[in-house]
Amino acid sequence: MSAPTILLTPTILLTLGRLPKGLDVARSFAAAGCRVVVAEPFSRHLVGASRAVAKSVVVRPPSLGKRAYLEDLARVVREEGVDWVIPISEETMHVTFLRELLPDHVTIFTPPPAALLKLYDKHGFTHLCAEYGVRAPETHRLGTPEAKALAAAHKVVVKPLHSCAGRGVRVLEAGAPLPADDVPCVVQRFVEGQIFSSCAIAREGRILGNILYRGAMFQGSVAIVFERVEDQRLTDWITRFVAASGHTGFISFDLIQDAAGEVWGIECNPRTTSGIHFFDNPTIARAVLEGAPATPRAERRLQQFYSVLTALSGVMFRRGYFAVLRQLLGTKDVTFDASDPMPALTMIWTTWPIIRLAMRKGVPFGEVATLDVGWFEGEEAP
Repeated sequence: MSAPTILLTPTILLTLGRLPKGLDVARSFAAAGCRVVVAEPFSRHLVGASRAVAKSVVVRPPSLGKRAYLEDLARVVREEGVDWVIPISEETMHVTFLRELLPDHVTIFTPPPAALLKLYDKHGFTHLCAEYGVRAPETHRLGTPEAKALAAAHKVVVKPLHSCAGRGVRVLEAGAPLPADDVPCVVQRFVEGQIFSSCAIAREGRILGNILYRGAMFQGSVAIVFERVEDQRLTDWITRFVAASGHTGFISFDLIQDAAGEVWGIECNPRTTSGIHFFDNPTIARAVLEGAPATPRAERRLQQFYSVLTALSGVMFRRGYFAVLRQLLGTKDVTFDASDPMPALTMIWTTWPIIRLAMRKGVPFGEVATLDVGWFEGEEAP
């Protein structure tokens, strides 16, 4: 992909506004002098409360029809004079098909559909690892003889072919019966070790910035406190994969490092993750628009304040209460910015539709936040 001409005041369309990571992206592009527009199925959302956003537009979610969703986005691009489309989260797998409806001068910061969906597919990803010469655990489709043999001999992880935030993930001991294959899943050999995550910005296989981090506190399976780390073996694995793929866009990985220090890739998320909070904010937009380096911020530990506050209320005056309280009071929040305070101050109101759904289902916020924009096995191109 050749570098597009940089306009003096480009208009940027973010395709999701409900998550804190979208707020980092919006603030960065606004600081770079861009006009930021957000397309979001919810009528109110976190990023929309930011002074970085010039306009928010309500669009139909992919869950109500993929083609309708893309037509709504294409309309926003035309009406707002959009130059760059920047996907944020799970909607990325839909947005990649938008290029068929847009003029050539509009840049979508993600690979074409065939390349993108192969990365997101948890089975296809392991085949790419083998092709690119990096490690991944043995993985087979649920329902195959190979999966059955793997589960009989080893501890395994069973997870949906397309999922996020830990939804539907099960760990089974060796010899335990596999679940029914009514939902397309993979069976992956369990690797004992430390779990790490990453978030990178890449152009044509060249990494412009990469963050390594791990969860330091969790709510269910979703991290709510993050700690930035450095490890050359993890970096080398990611660098080799991204270079071989020629990837352009955001790209993130979940990795396990075993006791011997070997790195295993367990899945790829070709989008942003919470690691984006660790970038020095102005450098995000410069990396996307100009191919300049994206560098880390000074903080090595960050939290999602309201999620930690919820965790605190759950252990009120019980064992672990003071540890959570110290975390809450001593760690910088990913949302609050003194120069742009409204997203943090109004967060309960702007995210109430998701909070209400999480309460009704009895699961963490992160597990339901993208249900209406996700991509699942069996779906066809719009």
